[in-house]
Amino acid sequence: MSGTRRLLAALGAALCCTALAAPAALAVYPNSMSATGDSITRAFNTCRTAFTDCPANSWATGTEAAVNSFYSRILERNAGIAGRLFNDARSGARMSNLPEQVNASVAHSAEYVVIEMGSNDVCTSEEGTMTSVASFRSNFETAIRTLRERLPGTRISVGSIPSIYNLWSVLRSNGSATATWNLLRICQSMLRNPTSATREDEERRLRVQRREVEFNTVLREVCATWERCQYDGGVGYEYRFEAGEVSTNDYFHPSVRGQASIARIEFPVVVF
Repeated sequence: MSGTRRLLAALGAALCCTALAAPAALAVYPNSMSATGDSITRAFNTCRTAFTDCPANSWATGTEAAVNSFYSRILERNAGIAGRLFNDARSGARMSNLPEQVNASVAHSAEYVVIEMGSNDVCTSEEGTMTSVASFRSNFETAIRTLRERLPGTRISVGSIPSIYNLWSVLRSNGSATATWNLLRICQSMLRNPTSATREDEERRLRVQRREVEFNTVLREVCATWERCQYDGGVGYEYRFEAGEVSTNDYFHPSVRGQASIARIEFPVVVF
């Protein structure tokens, strides 16, 4: 073999071995996070004191071991995030409140922001008071634009709205649940006349479900406009939760077990 050919062969072998030895790209976990959203993210109705927020049990920023929240899972992989968690969600919030919440995320200089918003835009006092799709889109676009412009390096995870129709379907035969929905006037757009099988009531439920699907479509489409924004692909909406994953205080909010389920199904779809 000539000197030139021997040199080329040696270079080829070196490149081959270097490629084989190159480590896989390592995930870069954030050193801070902010959670935005509503009562789900505040873990409402999961404490011993009923009808209060209980952020320690939150699927996003909770510290309760039984929940194994996003924060806890990141902390296992990156000690740098210790104590740098902010729950900026507010119980009762709608999408119109998200722009204000992400301003808080900006003030924290959060490296990672999670968004779980929309349940209160679907669940209202009656069908006619649901948020319009146009308003929902406009406010979500404003929030994402704020993060993109003011925290350009921040990663965002957007969760789909859990299926309210599934909630009704799972608990409609539970007398305690239906009595509580009626007494507390919970989510009347979907849960009014919960035991009724009339065509009128079922058509109303299906219209509310369609509005929720439209909201989730908005979340997906708007999130897709920025490469650092990840939508969960509908995992949250498609998850068929069980009765035990719902609080028995109001038969509406996730229980501690439900909060754990949200973290369990949502975290694996996040790419850092």
